[in-house]
Amino acid sequence: MLSEPRDSGEAITLAALTADPYPIYRRLRREAPVAWVPAANRYLVTRHADIVQLERQPEIFSAAETQSLMIRVMGPTLLRKDGAAHRRERMACEPALRPPAIKNRWTPEFHGIVDRLIDGFVAEGQADLFDRFAAPCAALALGRLLGLYNTPAADLRAWSQALIDGTGNYGDDPEIWRRADEAATAVDAAIDDITPYLRAHPDESVISCMLNAADPLTRDEIRGNVKVFIGGGLNEPRDAIAVGTYALLADPEQRALVEADPTLWRAAFEETVRWVAPIGMYPRQVTRATELGGTLLPEGARLGVVLASANRDEAVFDDPDRFDIRRPKKPHLAFGGGPHFCLGIWASRVMVGDIALPTLFRRLKNLRLSGEEVRWSGWVFRGPVNLPAAWDV
Repeated sequence: MLSEPRDSGEAITLAALTADPYPIYRRLRREAPVAWVPAANRYLVTRHADIVQLERQPEIFSAAETQSLMIRVMGPTLLRKDGAAHRRERMACEPALRPPAIKNRWTPEFHGIVDRLIDGFVAEGQADLFDRFAAPCAALALGRLLGLYNTPAADLRAWSQALIDGTGNYGDDPEIWRRADEAATAVDAAIDDITPYLRAHPDESVISCMLNAADPLTRDEIRGNVKVFIGGGLNEPRDAIAVGTYALLADPEQRALVEADPTLWRAAFEETVRWVAPIGMYPRQVTRATELGGTLLPEGARLGVVLASANRDEAVFDDPDRFDIRRPKKPHLAFGGGPHFCLGIWASRVMVGDIALPTLFRRLKNLRLSGEEVRWSGWVFRGPVNLPAAWDV
């Protein structure tokens, strides 16, 4: 039976989603899997099967959203394009992020970044591992991957948060727009500053690949796409490190499993991004009237594709709210799907699952939560905002 289940989403607020979206998603999957949510000004798609379906039909469910907040903040990017235009820009970035480049070029750098960060605080016996480890680890690695050798990690962190806040500014907060615009201007200046060096000294970095592709990207295309990488490419591994660390520290049984069998670290990473998807939601727009999940959608309807909900869909995952690295392997959607499948998947798996998490637990003896409150926030992007921990020295 087709319907327009508007009532199920009318009362949902952005504040409630930010505080804890999972009870809301659980209700929507059951009552209105494609529900109009006025606070977000879009239909939220919350079931795994419906998201798989829409990603298989990019000609109907388009990434080229009109009045896109991402375009408002970053300018045109490959994430808001379809077809040949999207493929061209994606192909220009890919060489830096393929498995051979990750293995041969970036893995040694990731090891060095992780060890240097831990060297800086290991003797202290306690730290906020979000601020001292997860965030700077992601920022330092991203700076190297992009080729922004002229940019301090602290600037990348500030820019990333401001850009991401802008792309999720569904409440139209003017202060968020101001910070996002300032960050965008600063990113453009950093790119312009490093470009002459990368033209003269081409390497395996993303910006160098975009400059030296068979069909090189324009200045504006590079600017927009670098902003995409600074946004998602920093927040996602940062939050995966923080969530994975928290999950293992909060569950001694799961921690014992992975410490007894180091081959399970990759499974711990995959379960981390299933349990709390670093990208909780991304937009799509309907190109013609269609039906999805029993709901009639008019042409132009704006969708929120809720990966965070799909990854806890009871129809796919048993006991989905539990972190369990031994759960049967099933396809989560943390990295999206279809033509826009995440470019950074291999870098994230290696940096977080193979290096950052196992090194942290190996080097910090008797690592534990300190007893202070761990605070969580977000729904478009979600993760801890602090991670107070202690260890033996």
